Order: sequence, then C-alpha cells, then structure tokens
Amino acid sequence: MQSLVQVERKSSLVHRSRIDIIANILRAANSGAKKTHIMYKCNLSFKQLHVYLDLLRERKLLKCTRPRAEEKNGSYIYETTSKGRAFLQAYSGIRALLLTSEFETEE
Repeated sequence: MQSLVQVERKSSLVHRSRIDIIANILRAANSGAKKTHIMYKCNLSFKQLHVYLDLLRERKLLKCTRPRAEEKNGSYIYETTSKGRAFLQAYSGIRALLLTSEFETEE
C-alpha cells in the first residue's frame, strides 16, 4: 500500500492544483518579479499566467507596480502582498500537516 507521501510526490510531478500554482506564483513574486520570470519559474503558458495574475491581483494577494523612471525596460514588477504572504504561511502549514508521518499513522 502506498503512503500519502509517496502519492503526493508522484502526483506533484504530474498535476498541480490551482492552489499549488497560486502558491508557486506568490513565491516567485515574493521579492518582486517581472511577468516573464514568473511564467518561466512556475512553468505556465502566457494565457495561464494572465488568468492567475488577474485573479491574484483581484484578491489582493499580488500587487503590480510600475518600474522606476530610470529603468530602461518598462516591464511591470509583480510583488506578493502581506495578504499573499499570509496565504503562503497557511499553505505551508497545511502541506506540512498532510506530509507528516503522524498524519499517516493516525486513524
């Protein structure tokens, strides 16, 4: 019989949930990142990225700032908000609960 940890490891390589993708985006943008960096780091298509960025901005988990005037490239910078960091803490806590050996032995 497979343990939950083994199943989690296998499934994490195949499919990611929306929550996992959101957490990946928030981590990638934690100290500020351009759209392209987030897209590559999170392995998302351009279309997927825009759907998630819109959702996260709407929910105030991510903010978009204009670049400084002295920057040559006019790309926007996306940064995780304090609400987004709180989401990441909660997400990490839930994952830790699900992956502990105590969870597997309790019935």
